[in-house]
Amino acid sequence: MSSMQPVTTGASLTNQVTDMLRAAITSGEMRPGEHYSAIGLSQRLGVSRTPVREALQLLEKEGIVRIEKNRGVRVIQMSLDEIVQIFQIRIILEPPAAARGAEAATDEDLRHIQVLHGRILDAAAAGDGPRTLQADKDFHLFLLGLAGNPRLTDLDRELRNLVLTRGLVTIPNTRSGQDLADDRREIIDALLRRDCEAVALAVRAHVTRTAKLLITGVSAHTPGLSADEYLLKIDQLSRHCQ
Repeated sequence: MSSMQPVTTGASLTNQVTDMLRAAITSGEMRPGEHYSAIGLSQRLGVSRTPVREALQLLEKEGIVRIEKNRGVRVIQMSLDEIVQIFQIRIILEPPAAARGAEAATDEDLRHIQVLHGRILDAAAAGDGPRTLQADKDFHLFLLGLAGNPRLTDLDRELRNLVLTRGLVTIPNTRSGQDLADDRREIIDALLRRDCEAVALAVRAHVTRTAKLLITGVSAHTPGLSADEYLLKIDQLSRHCQ
């Protein structure tokens, strides 16, 4: 975990440590299946063991890590069943929410959406995977936030974090950052036309593609595991929701 930086003063120390550990898991510094000690993590971050332990307890409640007696903490590998379940929820929730957001969007909102999309493009062009993923999340959460349902936005944020903090990302494993950015153009075009139905269709297609790429990528690195059954589940729900 050579790139993990010491925390700074100001915000809650536990919150800062939690964010740093999330980032380490997302970037692959902390890998699924490997064990880490609270002492080692506290030394790396330059803090006492107390905020590290509190942060690990928070991450355990979210199902991201498991604290194992006398063995430290282990990042949990997400199963294909869990990936399918998460994306089934997203396929159901995101398209209608995006349509409502498109309907409620002001001209200023649409300009900001384009700015957020530009940040994805810039990060992708720079080859900055983590910044591309963050910009992508900002883009989608802003769009869903326009629907005016904070609980839905919070749920979507939680679902995205569950995937990201397992290191299950589609860049650079199965597509480039530029591909990720290009995948938003249909959404942007539909938003600018204020075509709510087209926005919903574009978002559904995007979420479905992302799910399939993740499933294919995970199965490719798991000997003896076929992706076909899981891809079929995603396809069936996506067609049902149209």
